[in-house]
Amino acid sequence: MPVVPLHTQMQHLGWRAGFGEGLPEIRSWMKKKRKEVVKKVIPGPQSAPSPIRVMDETDLPDYQRQRNMGAEERRMVQKLNTDGIKDLNVLWTHAMITSDHPLQEKMALFWHGHFACRTQNVLFNQQLLDTLRRHGLGNFGTLLSEVSKSPAMLGFLNNQQNRKQRPNENFAREVMELFTLGRGHYTEKDVKEAARAFTGWGYDEIGQFRFRKNVHDEGSKTILGKTGNYNGDDVINILLEQKQTARFITGKIYRYFVHEDGNEAREHELAGKFYRSGYDLRALMENIFLSDWFYDDKIVGSRIKSPVELIVGLRRAVPMQFEQEEAMLVFQRVMGQTLFYPPNVAGWPGGRNWIDSSSLMFRLRVPQIILYSQELNVKPKEITPEMGEGQNYKMTMQVNELLKRQYARRVNAQVDWQPYVDGYKEVKREELADSIAQSLLVRSKGIDRQLLEKYSDASSRENYIKTVTIDVMSTPEYQMC
Repeated sequence: MPVVPLHTQMQHLGWRAGFGEGLPEIRSWMKKKRKEVVKKVIPGPQSAPSPIRVMDETDLPDYQRQRNMGAEERRMVQKLNTDGIKDLNVLWTHAMITSDHPLQEKMALFWHGHFACRTQNVLFNQQLLDTLRRHGLGNFGTLLSEVSKSPAMLGFLNNQQNRKQRPNENFAREVMELFTLGRGHYTEKDVKEAARAFTGWGYDEIGQFRFRKNVHDEGSKTILGKTGNYNGDDVINILLEQKQTARFITGKIYRYFVHEDGNEAREHELAGKFYRSGYDLRALMENIFLSDWFYDDKIVGSRIKSPVELIVGLRRAVPMQFEQEEAMLVFQRVMGQTLFYPPNVAGWPGGRNWIDSSSLMFRLRVPQIILYSQELNVKPKEITPEMGEGQNYKMTMQVNELLKRQYARRVNAQVDWQPYVDGYKEVKREELADSIAQSLLVRSKGIDRQLLEKYSDASSRENYIKTVTIDVMSTPEYQMC
């Protein structure tokens, strides 16, 4: 098997543990031992991310009155939520772009797909995002419990309606199938009994978890071979006792961060350590990033960047500000990944599903649209009002209208090229094209240097660096990491 060069290994780590790193950072990593670099990219518990806030509970209307609201008031509340979710999208994307600890945001992005949820309540979205960002690299048991008690998830999976004598199985089923065990590792009886245990779990108008004892089924339940007078917390503990939960979570993390085809032997070994650690996510990621096989030739450069990773990586490489940051939602939508609007309960399928003929052509144009301030001129696909939105259909249509208004506009970006250009100040002129290709692409062997030279602006060193950079970012190879 070919030996992967050290600079390529470090780039690989920079992309998989974040959204790519610039040439100066990669060069500094190459002077250190792998263990030091991995320790740097995995922040400790003390490095908690700053909360993202677009709304405070006091900004919300009085939901006690909502049933008596007139049509105009309802429209105002809808607009408040729609605009708030749009702003939350922009602010989270900015957190990914500017973070000193990109793995925290990358893990939150992973969990955003794992715990797929749609709610048109901006406060509930904000609360759930806060949970994913705070606990995404911590303990999986804590993360699972916090997500399961979030109003976003309880509302989305109908547990607010789950009560004794009339149990609703939706929440219990998805907790087993999508969040912990995976399909085929529980029975219909387990779902029914777990649903009884989750009766009474709900939330109030401002999104505080509430256990409503008067609607909880106090009877005995048998779940996954264990019998007792269980409540929701007990179910979560029983699920965490199952080694299958560690295997399921490890498998999903492996396919996301390592290779979409998976590897049963490696996953089995990682899952054993993960289970024995008490579900320590930091330790799991450290085991992955320190493993020699993580840097195998077959794994490096094998992953298609998600739309969010593509946009964030580009903007981390070259600092910029958009005149209208909402344009980022159009990019997300055209390429098929709008934050807070997963397509279904299983999240985004990812991998090869990111690419079709139309999305690939647009993806190749993204660097030119942004860095040359071209017009978008691609109509974003509409967000479908799926996932049990029901009465919130109109709000989804409002988001679609916003995207339509944006699409024909020029993307006016103020690009700060200087920090990027300065990163190449020690590179000789004749080595610039190769150096730029190597720093932007995990795999740069297939790049035709003569072609880069042909389409570059050689009138100055700075213009040469800019134009070669945009050309390299416009290659199919830049879609991979």
